[in-house]
Amino acid sequence: MDLEALAADLIARTHTAVEQVAGLAAHTGITFKVGDIVDAVERDLPSGYPASTAEGSLTRRDVIASMAEDILSGAMYEDHA
Repeated sequence: MDLEALAADLIARTHTAVEQVAGLAAHTGITFKVGDIVDAVERDLPSGYPASTAEGSLTRRDVIASMAEDILSGAMYEDHA
């Protein structure tokens, strides 16, 4: 399994969900939570999409939530060089 490609795919899916949920919120005035973004990403994942199986590790939902928070805060786009 190519973990780098998997991470890039999950980031792209999360970014798309952030745009969709935030856009819907902007048009309707309805507030949203990060969990709504996580749910949107999870709904769009193909069956058999890899999930964390290591005991004590973050769940896929945890990872998506962290990605969504980083996208919303802008931290995802900060240059760490």
